[in-house]
Amino acid sequence: MEYIKEINITEAIIHVLDNNADEPILNEYALDLDEEKHDFLLKHIQKCLKDEELKYGIFTQERSVVKDLSQEYLNGENNLLAVSKELAKQMFILMRSKGSIPSCDLVVVSFTTEFGPILGIFKMDYIKNYVHTIDFVDNKLGIDIVSQITGLPGSSQRIQKCAFLKAIREENSFDLMVIDKRPKTKGSKNSESGNGEAVNDENQDDGSNYFIDDFLGCIIVDNERDVTKSFVKAAEKFTQNNFAENAEKAEAVRSTIKRKLREEDNIDVKELSEQIFPDNEEHKEKFVEFIAEQGIAENISLDKEWIDKKLKRVRLKIDKDIDLYVDAETYHDDSRFEIQKNGDGTINMVIKHVSNYVEK
Repeated sequence: MEYIKEINITEAIIHVLDNNADEPILNEYALDLDEEKHDFLLKHIQKCLKDEELKYGIFTQERSVVKDLSQEYLNGENNLLAVSKELAKQMFILMRSKGSIPSCDLVVVSFTTEFGPILGIFKMDYIKNYVHTIDFVDNKLGIDIVSQITGLPGSSQRIQKCAFLKAIREENSFDLMVIDKRPKTKGSKNSESGNGEAVNDENQDDGSNYFIDDFLGCIIVDNERDVTKSFVKAAEKFTQNNFAENAEKAEAVRSTIKRKLREEDNIDVKELSEQIFPDNEEHKEKFVEFIAEQGIAENISLDKEWIDKKLKRVRLKIDKDIDLYVDAETYHDDSRFEIQKNGDGTINMVIKHVSNYVEK
């Protein structure tokens, strides 16, 4: 997967898309990117590009509004103000036709990266904030609290829908990167969540994929990170299903898989099954069949950056009542942490030479 590290914002524009209005409120000027606004946009871009739900997309139609407009800008055939206005109009048409898409500010940002120029589109749904009001009632000062539903997601909060569009070239394996988060259940209460990610319930969309299908006109395709995550999840599920009552065998399976993930750039599922179960033909076949049933190819190109992050820390749920977090380096250091086999399918996990601990 392309992990973007270098981000240089060149220009940004914001438009207001209010469901209660007859038309979108379109800006006539680019944002004055002072330090505060620049940092606000930069943090959102960085957070979105690191989001685990960022996917690759490919345009499905020969011509579409978002595809044509983005390519006009990225190929130097149009300016950002004109392009962003048309993008805002397109989103507003969708909002009015669907009737359930929450009001928002649409922010369009142009920035350069080590992979070339990118056009970012951010649908910033409003966050409910609370402010105080000061009034004089009967010559007395009165202070109250009122809600506002036009606040933008703060830089520490996550944006639910955005897209990063590239200049289309023959050598590219994808056209854009997309985040499209939706409520898990219709009518679920997501307002005022701990992460500040959700808008108030009356503004929840219906869970449809209007952003990907109708606005962007693209389909989602798997990248190396998606495939790697799916394989790791499937391998763990297989281990739990087959060795739930045998911690010794489960540990051996997990250790072998983690070692191969760290050492190899690619995984051949059949070869891996031979290494995990050298003396058990039944388990070899079951492992290969189970991975295939999860829709995972026999040969997997691994996302090494995701693996390094994933394996940096080991989280163990032990006998349903013990949680243990261990740094990978400590986990493999026998002088600090050791797994002892008891010979009956159980194991001992020994934490050694503890000089300090804190109760939380």
